[in-house]
Amino acid sequence: MRPDEISRRDFVRTFALAAAVVPLGGGCAGLLGGAARPSMSQLAGWDMVPGILARIVPPAFPNRDFDITRYGAVAGGETDNTAVIRRAVAACHEAGGGRVVVPAGRFLTGPIHLRSNVNLHVSQGATLAFSRNPSDYLPAVFTRWEGMEMMGYSPLIYAWEQENVAVTGPGTLDGQADATHWWPWKGGRNAPLPNQVAARNRLGEMVEAGTPVEQRVFAEGSYLRPQFIQPYRCRNVLIEGVTIINSPMWEIHPVLCRNVTVRGVQINTHGPNNDGCDPESCTDVLIEGCLFDTGDDCIAIKSGRNADGRRVNVPSENIIIRDCRMKEGHGGVTIGSEISGGVRNVFVERCQMDSPELERALRFKNNAMRGGVLENIYMRDVTVGQVADSVLSMDLFYEEGQSGPFVPVIRNVEMLRVTSGKSKYALYMRAYPKSEISDVRIIDCRFNGVERGNVTDGVQRLEMRGVSINGQPATATSHEVRPTGEVRESDMRPPAQAPARN
Repeated sequence: MRPDEISRRDFVRTFALAAAVVPLGGGCAGLLGGAARPSMSQLAGWDMVPGILARIVPPAFPNRDFDITRYGAVAGGETDNTAVIRRAVAACHEAGGGRVVVPAGRFLTGPIHLRSNVNLHVSQGATLAFSRNPSDYLPAVFTRWEGMEMMGYSPLIYAWEQENVAVTGPGTLDGQADATHWWPWKGGRNAPLPNQVAARNRLGEMVEAGTPVEQRVFAEGSYLRPQFIQPYRCRNVLIEGVTIINSPMWEIHPVLCRNVTVRGVQINTHGPNNDGCDPESCTDVLIEGCLFDTGDDCIAIKSGRNADGRRVNVPSENIIIRDCRMKEGHGGVTIGSEISGGVRNVFVERCQMDSPELERALRFKNNAMRGGVLENIYMRDVTVGQVADSVLSMDLFYEEGQSGPFVPVIRNVEMLRVTSGKSKYALYMRAYPKSEISDVRIIDCRFNGVERGNVTDGVQRLEMRGVSINGQPATATSHEVRPTGEVRESDMRPPAQAPARN
């Protein structure tokens, strides 16, 4: 059953189950369940990684190809191939699976809805160019937009409750967004109408009021941009090798999925909210060997926004990020801000982050409207050339700040053997009195080219061992730690620059 085919009565029944986060049967039974896993008291830190990797197995597909040109697809970038590709996907699925192959050439299409056991393979020299016409992404589908569930424009590539789905190949996915298509919907102080501002506010109000999702219809006239790739409540997902450009909004956005591999992907898109990869309320995720050059966070781990995140209440957990390169973006690896369901067990290693346009390396953003517990976050052997702001940033004053009743918690964070060449701050951490940042360990790290002193307001149990800043030893006690949430000028003085060695 696809979401664009269900009746209102069936949808209400489907939604009731989805809201309870109960798998709806078929290939996704037990999606968020499974055998009990060892607790943190049994396995700690990096010792958890082998077990997580053992569960992350990319899907395999039968050796059958369904070339879209056999179904009537026409290259050239002007003929609409949406119906043709839909037929190829259906044929592949009904045959028991295989590859839907996009050969060399530029093929125009609307949304592509994947089905179980289908690998959408974009060949060398092939480009899937997605329509700029918003009406092509209707009827509305069940989606999650900035952490809030709604009925909205279909993502460009979408899968709902499927098993064994993939997007692979050395070709290109072109969302065709630009300064006159999709991106202006972001709005802003000087942005022309129409834009998303009114609809975004209305959706937030409906979420807080507990309005049923089937009544949160934000389709034509709402200006809430679709994500590029969104598998929703799927099991066994692979996205590998493709290049993604010109996305309307977030690029790769798995939601409520288990066993996800994102490998060897290149993302080069600099529009508003052009996050690279945003696993949301997902379990067992591997992101490796990717290049991120983005207009927002390179990777942002999420778990729902405000009341919706608490209602669904599924954390993102067991996420491994390794051997990636991060260039431009707001954060190399970010936790938040749509994070109300919590995050735990994130492991980042052997990544390179380097650009004057990359703001932060490891970033946490949260507030008292989101809440949620963010814990067990580990980073090691990461090289940071330069970032514009801080190597480690924890900001509990993001957006609404402390104006809310839901206390955010960040605890058990470790940076090991992280080096940086240039930044405004090495550490910038701010909690407000009722919130918590605790048990932060900075071990064997070297921060050079640092312009200002650390800000560590309200941090409990900060440990620094084997750390140097601008060549001088640095410890937790060398910088005043206060729970006030205020930044004083005394904190802004840069550490002394060590004399150059011969």
